[in-house]
Amino acid sequence: MKADLGYGGQARAVFAQDPFKSLGRLYPEPDSQTRTPFQRDRDRIIHSSAFRRLKHKTQVFVYHEGDHFRTRLTHTIEVSQIARSLARALKLDEDLAECLALAHDLGHTPFGHEGEDVLHECMASFNGFDHNAQSLRVVTSLEQRYAEFDGLNLAWETLEGLVKHNGPLLSANGVPLGKFTDSVLPFAVRDYAEKQDLRLDTWPSAEAQAAAIADDIAYDAHDLDDGLRAGLFAIDEMMEVPFLSAILQEVDQKYPGLEESRRIHEIVRRSITRMVEDVISEAFKRLKALDPKSSTDVRNAGHCVVDFSPEMAVAEKEVKRFLFAKVYRHEDVLAVRRQVARVVHELFQRFNAKPHEMPAPWCDGLEGLTEEQVARRACDYIAGMTDRFAIEEHRRLFDDTPELG
Repeated sequence: MKADLGYGGQARAVFAQDPFKSLGRLYPEPDSQTRTPFQRDRDRIIHSSAFRRLKHKTQVFVYHEGDHFRTRLTHTIEVSQIARSLARALKLDEDLAECLALAHDLGHTPFGHEGEDVLHECMASFNGFDHNAQSLRVVTSLEQRYAEFDGLNLAWETLEGLVKHNGPLLSANGVPLGKFTDSVLPFAVRDYAEKQDLRLDTWPSAEAQAAAIADDIAYDAHDLDDGLRAGLFAIDEMMEVPFLSAILQEVDQKYPGLEESRRIHEIVRRSITRMVEDVISEAFKRLKALDPKSSTDVRNAGHCVVDFSPEMAVAEKEVKRFLFAKVYRHEDVLAVRRQVARVVHELFQRFNAKPHEMPAPWCDGLEGLTEEQVARRACDYIAGMTDRFAIEEHRRLFDDTPELG
């Protein structure tokens, strides 16, 4: 696999996304004199309001439960580190991979997946809610910082990777794929597709694929870490998962009697390393077989090229099943989820029925809006809230706000 010399001397493979061959932005802008398009996108994401709000959005544990548990922001930073490491090893454009990792959760609701599930239910009459699609909506519409356009006006490759980093959304004949097979594409995707063609029927760049698998790796390893530190399960319970059992035995043999906190960290770091090294090895095999001559060849490959090996894919699913049983379905976690579900549901019902109770600018220009547009306005407002602000808004409007602490 040949490589050329990228920006700043970085070696870049021929199948990497070339920042100087970008398909551009919806609203044309002069090129930066000091940054590539993807570096510029990364900076715009980091400086966005939505990115700052990730600091106070739940990953698994709600904000009150401790300062050392992951938030959406710390998770995002960890994903970006793994994505950049994968991109460097595969000679991809590191800036695009990092950019996509930093943006991937911008559309997430307060209270993690519970908030998303509730908003999906509340928006059922209007094709539901999807946090990936909401991320696209954030960067193309809801961020309103620039004088000449709404959104961040990101490069085509960034938007493409953001909306379909998990794979194509449409078949070649335009039929929705994956979780949208029995429905339609989310509103945010359909709405933006009328303005710019993101080629929803192809795979995204290898950089987007690296960001997507980095999300899985970070999620698995760090939910193990947080679950252990929260006391939701004991270290020895991991022996029931072969992948984790092998790591645990390795750590205990090398460091007998190691204190608990260091033991946990050694397990987590080895989990990340093994998954990352597996992805790199498998990606090289797939790329060698494909022999792509450009990033377009990667998009048209018909399959993912940056992914787990079949063996690691099985192991990773076993880790996820373990986490589902021990963490996500733990009664302590479920008890909080039930409380925050009520908060999100009641906020939506209130703002949908009385949209004037939202603050400006959300309550501006309500006259003449359709039922769906009002619901979308309430949904956008709630989806952008932090955990703390959602509780404060509920307390402002209701007398029985749950005490999560």
